Amino acid sequence: MLKIKLLGICIILTTMVFGQSIQNQSSITRVLFVFDASKSMKSLHGATSRIEGAKKLFYKFLDSLNAQPNFQFALRMYGHTVKYPPGDCNDSRLVVPFGKNNIQLIKSKVADAQPTGITPIEHSITQSANDFPDAKAKNIIILITDGIEECGGDPCNARQKLIDKGIVFKPFIIGIDLTLEQIKTFDCVGDYFDFNDVNTFSAISNSITKQKLSKTSCQVNLLDLSKQASETNINITFYNSKTGQYVYNFIHTLNQFNQPDTLFLDDFPMYQVVAHTIPPVMIENVKLQHGKHTTISLNTPQGFLEVKRPDGIYNFNQKVRIVVTQFNGNDQTLHVQQMNSLEKYIVGDYNLEILTIPRIYISNVQIKQSQNKSIDIPSAGMLTLKALDNGDGCILKDDKKLEWVCNLTKENTQVFYLQPGNYRIEWRSKSLKGSIYTIEKKFKITSNEETKVDLFK
Repeated sequence: MLKIKLLGICIILTTMVFGQSIQNQSSITRVLFVFDASKSMKSLHGATSRIEGAKKLFYKFLDSLNAQPNFQFALRMYGHTVKYPPGDCNDSRLVVPFGKNNIQLIKSKVADAQPTGITPIEHSITQSANDFPDAKAKNIIILITDGIEECGGDPCNARQKLIDKGIVFKPFIIGIDLTLEQIKTFDCVGDYFDFNDVNTFSAISNSITKQKLSKTSCQVNLLDLSKQASETNINITFYNSKTGQYVYNFIHTLNQFNQPDTLFLDDFPMYQVVAHTIPPVMIENVKLQHGKHTTISLNTPQGFLEVKRPDGIYNFNQKVRIVVTQFNGNDQTLHVQQMNSLEKYIVGDYNLEILTIPRIYISNVQIKQSQNKSIDIPSAGMLTLKALDNGDGCILKDDKKLEWVCNLTKENTQVFYLQPGNYRIEWRSKSLKGSIYTIEKKFKITSNEETKVDLFK
């Protein structure tokens, strides 16, 4: 059964600009009309049908804009090819593509439109982005509809998808006889104008023809300890603060004038902005001002950490990693860094757990602004262990007190890469059932050298 539609005609005007600067675009302005020819357009609105009222409004916009130089037009229609029931949620077609001298063809297609199907608003808006031949012009969408989404879509999502493709101007919405509750359903799409307001048509037409459409933009300043926006090359993510849904993601960049990227985003949701530093830095409930430029500042002073050891001549150094946690913080792992790699961290104190055998623990490592903290550890040595029988045992570090390092395996020949130092092995053959048969072997590991221990000698 058809959902009940809004009692009125809404006109949603969305301007799409593909690119960062209007000044660098062509002087051509392309206007794509998306016309609702769904079944409910047969309903009366005042003394005439909704579709007749929509056609008159469409002609008024078309004639007004056609009087301006360098304008091109196209027509997309939906709900016009598959009769309801059952209808088709993919029933949206580009009827007349952009081209020269196509005004009469567009008018004739609209004049012949007979209300037939259902209303796939989200699908139609998203598909409209593909109707423009290139990104060099000022690209505009005018959607004329009498109702709400009937295919389970969400016009708010469609708006976001268009933003992802480069939309920088917020839509205008013109409604006829809409209640306050119905108007609220379009809050996430654009600004509302009343059809009965004599200034509405001229205000929107002037915005298009004189390019007075307001851009909502922002920049993210990544501040160092001196509060200068010098940090950059960091992944930044914008989330919807209310839903937690991902909205926009980019790698922060400074241009040739050392200015951050200018971003064009919708001002409807409140944002959580996250800089994916180590650890991450975020700011909650950021509100962009419609038609204005907002600067968002995050304190992200960073320095570098490198844990390194020389490559041994026998390549005894395995691919060791370093677990990094905050000093005097919880034990949550912030990062697992590779040996001999350089990584950025937010200025502060950290604990390191280097996953050598045995592990090396270093606490209170200080990372300073723009400085490289370098930590050197010695290369490993190789232990080759042989036995004639399976058995149980372990390796202990022999340094003032015995420290467990690792357990032995069941193989007769075993290889371990150990840090330099004194060790001992405790081992008992599987076939001998008394603790008195425990064998103890002491040995020393030297960097880049092989040490052999035979448990049967």
